[in-house]
Amino acid sequence: MYRGLAVLFQFLDSFAFLVLATVGLAIIFGMMGVINLAHGEFILVGVYGTALAFHGMPIPFADAALPGLPLPIAMVVGVLITVVFGVIIERTIIRHLYDRLLDSMVATWGLGLVVAQLLLISFGSSLDSISTPMGNVAYGPFTSGVYRSVFLPVVSVLLLGALYLLFTRTEFGVKARATIEDPETARAMGVDTDRMYVMTFALGSGLAGLTGALYAPALGAITPDRGSIFLVEAFVAVVVGGPSVIVGTLSAAGLLGFFNAIVTSQYGTFAGLMAMLLVAIVLLRLLPDGITGYVEKVRQRRRAEQ
Repeated sequence: MYRGLAVLFQFLDSFAFLVLATVGLAIIFGMMGVINLAHGEFILVGVYGTALAFHGMPIPFADAALPGLPLPIAMVVGVLITVVFGVIIERTIIRHLYDRLLDSMVATWGLGLVVAQLLLISFGSSLDSISTPMGNVAYGPFTSGVYRSVFLPVVSVLLLGALYLLFTRTEFGVKARATIEDPETARAMGVDTDRMYVMTFALGSGLAGLTGALYAPALGAITPDRGSIFLVEAFVAVVVGGPSVIVGTLSAAGLLGFFNAIVTSQYGTFAGLMAMLLVAIVLLRLLPDGITGYVEKVRQRRRAEQ
């Protein structure tokens, strides 16, 4: 029984991490055709913004700092900083890379290196960590953190639900999907496609910042190289999930999180990560268009048969 609970909590932890790390990247890739290899650094901007606001933001060119904020407010600050950062990057770099997949990969990879080095130069090799709130729950010989194993999974599910409503029930969602599917027709019907691209990229950046803000208390050491831990798993989940942002993220996070939890509980974190990557390789061999790409092909085949 206790072993089963340990696997369950590990699954919830992995599921939340995959959903939160992936959803911003999935929106930018699935809706804009840009592979943002600086996604980990976007998340890191949220981490740094949250940590600096929590501990006290230093004032440039002055030997002083603003007073620290309560953690929830510091998280909001971290998200807002990432949104502003994302809009600046979209206006100066990304807007020239739409429909240029390889160019976007190279440019954002370089951007990630620049951001990591700027954080290192500006704030040193590490920032003071933030203690994880909510404590632990004990069951038999095991313990699990309530924040990572309960709170973050709940947040991830609520976030997917909110995004589903945003893209299917709001004017913004209709215009965003129309812009992505056929920008010329959308423009002819009066949609400001340039504005929609900015707003969509800002949304993806904000979700990356939210991930960074939520994981700032759970990372331990906050260093400029921590972005890579988010990018690898997010990229794998996006490719495995396929083009559908909500369903693809949910299915990939559930499947990969399951295998990660099973192996991690038995053989440790590194083995769990390797198992997840192996499962991803097998799935991509069998389903080159991802899970939702395969589902869409099946639906089209059935419609053709009818």
